[in-house]
Amino acid sequence: MTSIGGAEMVDWNLAVATATRLVRPGPEVSRDEARAIVAELRKHAKSSEEHVRSFTRMGTEDIHDTPVLVVDRAGWIRANVAGFREILKPLLDKMQDRRSGGPGGAVLGAVGGKVTGVELGMLLSFLASRVLGQYETFAPATRDLPAGQHGGGRLLLVAPNIVHVERELDVDPHDFRLWVCLHEETHRTQFSAVPWLRDHLEGEIQSFLSETEVDPMTVLERIREAAQSLAGGRPEGEEDDGGRSIVELVQTPAQREILARLTAVMSLLEGHADFVMDGVGPDVVPSVGEIREKFQQRRARGASRLDQALRKLLGLDAKLRQYRDGERFVRAVVDEVGMDGFNRVWTSPNTLPTKSEIAKPADWVARVHRKGE
Repeated sequence: MTSIGGAEMVDWNLAVATATRLVRPGPEVSRDEARAIVAELRKHAKSSEEHVRSFTRMGTEDIHDTPVLVVDRAGWIRANVAGFREILKPLLDKMQDRRSGGPGGAVLGAVGGKVTGVELGMLLSFLASRVLGQYETFAPATRDLPAGQHGGGRLLLVAPNIVHVERELDVDPHDFRLWVCLHEETHRTQFSAVPWLRDHLEGEIQSFLSETEVDPMTVLERIREAAQSLAGGRPEGEEDDGGRSIVELVQTPAQREILARLTAVMSLLEGHADFVMDGVGPDVVPSVGEIREKFQQRRARGASRLDQALRKLLGLDAKLRQYRDGERFVRAVVDEVGMDGFNRVWTSPNTLPTKSEIAKPADWVARVHRKGE
């Protein structure tokens, strides 16, 4: 990791160190408050299991082998670097091979993994203060971050971010914590109750990465641009170039097809989680209406101009659309064929909705239900 020519494309340890050093401190809480918050989040995560199973009619009591971890921002950073390192290894190996023999090799050799590690760390420090919870599908077990024993991931709840948002929205903290747990537990149930889903998603991602032919300098320059924006490196008033996200830079025709399928799956998973958290909510979260309204307003407005630029660059605005479009799809299908009819979506990869069906739920119903009948 220390030699210039032989360094990895990303110095992962430096990325962790940089992000941990730069991440903003969380909200002020006393030691006793912190213990109480962690205990409550663990309790809500446990109670959410039965709420989600009952509402979705998915899974049984013994399906979970994935741990629930309440972490701080530094813990989220370490967990995500481990996940990124695992899933991106084939792409980075390929990029490194191209670096050693391509025309950009000398420049990349000079840049080395350390600069890239610093810049990735800057981006992670930005994201680490924004994520409330996360089901890590491809998480490898580490010394301080366990994962599922049978190929499962782990569920992360980022305590300081949850506290920050509940204070910002001025909502009941106990209701808000349970509401967040319902969303994340839905993701945990999706992957636990549908055994083929993880392998299918990983296969699609690896197929996407294996098709990547983009010059590695282009990707690193885009990461650098994001890091410079975060650090205030872009001159004031300079216009964005119109803006493609990092993901959009690496699309061959084959990748566009894979990305369309991935977008549809992610829209389904995120929309389903939003649908479940609101469906369960009225029975167990008294102030769910107020929480949803304020949270939607927060999602829609984003933050500063810088925040909006970074969300676009990193593809986070696409994720927000996935919540909205996916929830509409799930709601329309459940209204049409009921929860059991909707759950046919989990039968096999062939019953997952396409990107066009996410926008037109009736087409999915016609293909999966009426064709079968």
